[in-house]
Amino acid sequence: MNAISSISALEQEELLLKLEVFKIKGKDKHGRKILRIIGKFFPARFVSVDVVRKYLEERIFPKLEKRKFSVVYVHSGVDRGENFPGISALRSIYEAIPMTVKENLEAVYFIHPGLQSRLFLATFGRFLFTPGLYGKLRYVSRVDYLWEHVKRNEVELPEFVYDHDEDLEYRPFMDYGLESDHRASASLDSPLSTYSMRCIS
Repeated sequence: MNAISSISALEQEELLLKLEVFKIKGKDKHGRKILRIIGKFFPARFVSVDVVRKYLEERIFPKLEKRKFSVVYVHSGVDRGENFPGISALRSIYEAIPMTVKENLEAVYFIHPGLQSRLFLATFGRFLFTPGLYGKLRYVSRVDYLWEHVKRNEVELPEFVYDHDEDLEYRPFMDYGLESDHRASASLDSPLSTYSMRCIS
């Protein structure tokens, strides 16, 4: 029995809510709402695509249909085995986004992308997403650069994001995938103790 089948759909929704994977809070410097997504908190092994779509359709999309907004996606600490739902799942979730929401999206700020994620998006991004959305993607290699677009006190970032930022300052080869972050495998910053802190992307 896999991890997804071991918990009910309701429990999966409650898990997404508890982890605050998707959270609408704050505004950017243009006064637009911000949808913050924490990649490391996404429990890919524990939630199905259908549950994620339902969660977004009921709790997130209705709040984004009437006004322009930006997305702040935090990639720091993401582990492919734990947090990546797969290409087909990403495509399915993207296709579930209502047209009104897609039209209101102004920018996607991708924090700490890493070499592998850059290559992935360069290779598959144009197939997964429309040219309009792909063109709104902005890579943010350091948190300080985010504040050029987003009001500093409007977005709450977990402490491990700043820790990763500091690691990149002292170990710049991590930006290019030539060095990995071999921190301890457990962290109090992560809502699930089963999640690894090792950044491989």
